[in-house]
Amino acid sequence: MAEQEKKFSIWDLPDVPMGQLPPHLELQRTRVFCNKDAPIHTESIQYSGAYSSIGVDNSVRLDNFCNNFRVEVIRLNEDDMEFDMIGIDAALANSFRRILVAEVPTMAIEKVLFANNTSIVQDEVLAHRLGLVPISVDPRLFDYMSENDQPNEKNTVVFKLHVKCKKGSPRITVKSDELKWLPNGSELVRESTANSGSSSKPETYTYFSCSQESVPEFVKNPVAPKYPDIILAKLGPGQEIELEAHAVKGIGKTHAKWSPVATAWYRMLPEVILLEDVEDDLAEELKSKCPVNVFDIEDIGKGKKRATVARPRSCTLCRECIRGEDWEKRVALRRVKNHFIFTIESTGALPPELLFTEAVKILEDKCERVITELS
Repeated sequence: MAEQEKKFSIWDLPDVPMGQLPPHLELQRTRVFCNKDAPIHTESIQYSGAYSSIGVDNSVRLDNFCNNFRVEVIRLNEDDMEFDMIGIDAALANSFRRILVAEVPTMAIEKVLFANNTSIVQDEVLAHRLGLVPISVDPRLFDYMSENDQPNEKNTVVFKLHVKCKKGSPRITVKSDELKWLPNGSELVRESTANSGSSSKPETYTYFSCSQESVPEFVKNPVAPKYPDIILAKLGPGQEIELEAHAVKGIGKTHAKWSPVATAWYRMLPEVILLEDVEDDLAEELKSKCPVNVFDIEDIGKGKKRATVARPRSCTLCRECIRGEDWEKRVALRRVKNHFIFTIESTGALPPELLFTEAVKILEDKCERVITELS
């Protein structure tokens, strides 16, 4: 009898298989449980030896990442994109979000030169509004302009706006389609040159050596505001606006006007599980509980009905379906920790699919820079 007790080991129990996690631990590792009062198991277990006692390696391995990571595009149109990022940690998903918001460059109006402004909109307010107008131009065709650089055809895009409301005419609305691209650069003459009386070519505020119209990319797609109907100001009779706007390349970290996204956000994939059959009146009650219509009712014959999970992706985890007596015993709400639904809404300066590929390149450059500094 004593020998039998010595031979017995807890590791021989069938519910603790060597080399793989028990089902309840696997759920805690890969799922967030959304209970009625609060979510639990929200943390990511990063420690490589967390499950070493049962022979499970929890370390991050490159080959595992390459085999498991994938991107699936769900929706794509001109302005927004929704895709799934599967097999990554929240930290990596958040790095893409931060890069999209703050580090993918675009072109935006930075300097506004006013020749005349008799409207009720102050110069600085109008300049701020102009800076927020999305410019439809590929920033990869331009260079960054430093403090010591002169504005030229490689780092600056120039627009002109000249609108006047004649006396006796009704009020007019000045919209973004009034911004006209000047491919040859500035047309405003510097005051010092204008007063000198020199017969040479007057000096302007840019130094273009050639026209931007010679760039092949601009032949088919001239530079212009993305949306022509953005209201900039309103002019009454006798009022006038004449200005020149210079757009340069920048990133959202410097100013929000250079951010290429209206929003970039992600959420973990919802998982809705029916723990038992929900039939008849309870099925109707469950369907009516959900505000986003996640559940459907199917006919199972003999006048009986049963609730099914039809649209789990639409679940916002409002937890209405588990509120009430015994509903937590019938329905389980979870989130998948390594499956993210990512949404990008572009301002229009660049298409959303291009924004994501540029974010990947920026993250890759950062990783290479770290490796170079460590080696």
